[in-house]
Amino acid sequence: MVALAPSPTKTPLGVDAGMERIARFIQTIAPGVLLCAAVTAAAMALQGVEARLFGRAWLEALVLAILIGAAIRTAWSPSAEWKAGIDFSAKILLEIAVVLLGATVSGGAILAAGPGLLFGVAGVVILAILFSYGIGRLFGLPHRMATLIACGNSICGNSAIAAVAPVIGAECEDVATSIGFTAVLGVAVVLLLPPLAAALHLSNAAFGVFAGLTVYAVPQVLAATAPVSALSAQVGTLVKLMRVLMLGPVVLVLSLIAARRAQGDGARPKLNVSKLVPWFILAFLALVAARSMGAIPDIALKPASTAATLLTIVSMAALGLGVDVKQVARAGVKATSVVTLSLLVLGAIALGLIALLGVR
Repeated sequence: MVALAPSPTKTPLGVDAGMERIARFIQTIAPGVLLCAAVTAAAMALQGVEARLFGRAWLEALVLAILIGAAIRTAWSPSAEWKAGIDFSAKILLEIAVVLLGATVSGGAILAAGPGLLFGVAGVVILAILFSYGIGRLFGLPHRMATLIACGNSICGNSAIAAVAPVIGAECEDVATSIGFTAVLGVAVVLLLPPLAAALHLSNAAFGVFAGLTVYAVPQVLAATAPVSALSAQVGTLVKLMRVLMLGPVVLVLSLIAARRAQGDGARPKLNVSKLVPWFILAFLALVAARSMGAIPDIALKPASTAATLLTIVSMAALGLGVDVKQVARAGVKATSVVTLSLLVLGAIALGLIALLGVR
């Protein structure tokens, strides 16, 4: 009897196509991601040099990565070959870092915050939007540009601008300018907050609240607070999370207002529900819940925290590489003044809430 040779295992065509797409995607983002990783390595090396020379690192790797990236971007504009990986690092890796941070936050901290902080954050967002919009109109900015700047400053920067723009029918130029301001001023806020906290003699918890109320993006809270303390990072992320969740109600209100404005010509604004609560916030909350229920073992907390910090540094390098100072300069003095004054007003309101709640 002749033994039949086993037939070769066939890989389904769908699997081959999927693997090919994954390989192409990796090839596309690899140059930019490696560039961000190189900037990260340089930043960590400089932090080590600081520690050896001065006994401590006055500028953390998180901050150094932004500065090195911005310096490179000033001298060289990355081509499309590099941009895909830079954008991936600035967005996806940032969001993954936030998700991982959720494993280190216990639900007890959320419950300890109490309803006072939650309602206080909502009040700060509403007041900041009204003041910022008023300042914009006072300086002669168009309604849509003033709205974008107000929502970007008061809620969560690029995410708020992206969610609000289609609802109010904003022009591409307005969106690009607003996002340009968010990139540059987001970096400035991250750099200035730690020394400002020291000058104002804020406690670690108070600084976390202040950073959570003033920093544009959730991941940037890590960059601003991590050099101060782990408590500041946890409180800041929690407060920022509350602030980001205001995006849904704000967009819904703006949608109703825009619909009423559009009734005259029959136009209807589009509401993109998927942008109201980003996926990484839901994942962050899921990990917070898992940690609170004891589903995440303690042995996994340190690796999760280390990975979140490393990914954040890589993402801050990408943020620096994406800063286009020229784009902001083209926006003019009016928009620059409006954004700056709006940030100052937001900071003052945030300090008022900290004093009102008696955060120690």
